[in-house]
Amino acid sequence: MKIDTHDRINAELCGTPVDLADGVSRVELTATEYMAVDDTKLVHGGFIFGLADYAAMIAVNHPNVVLGAASVKFLKPIAVGETVVAEAVVQPGEGKKKIVKADVKRGDEIVFEGQFTCFTLDKHVLK
Repeated sequence: MKIDTHDRINAELCGTPVDLADGVSRVELTATEYMAVDDTKLVHGGFIFGLADYAAMIAVNHPNVVLGAASVKFLKPIAVGETVVAEAVVQPGEGKKKIVKADVKRGDEIVFEGQFTCFTLDKHVLK
């Protein structure tokens, strides 16, 4: 399946898609030194949020999808060098509003849970 959105996203910062089907995606990210907030190598949560958000966007897979709201929980910290995978699933529903459940896992351990409210617009948000 072809990805129809976010075609210029930086994979080093937001992850690399590893699986895409209708309404479902998996995106993998290995945390780098650029993501560290201190000498302990703790990764800033914004990168984990970005990974989950990107997985949600490509699960919707519409050229004009935008994020309207998010409800998230950070459950475990991530350190530089660790690899995490976001799994996103579009929930049943119709219309321009799409609810997407996205979890981020380190192996079998869930480290982040999110619900993203996305909207598919008729034209690009900046046009």
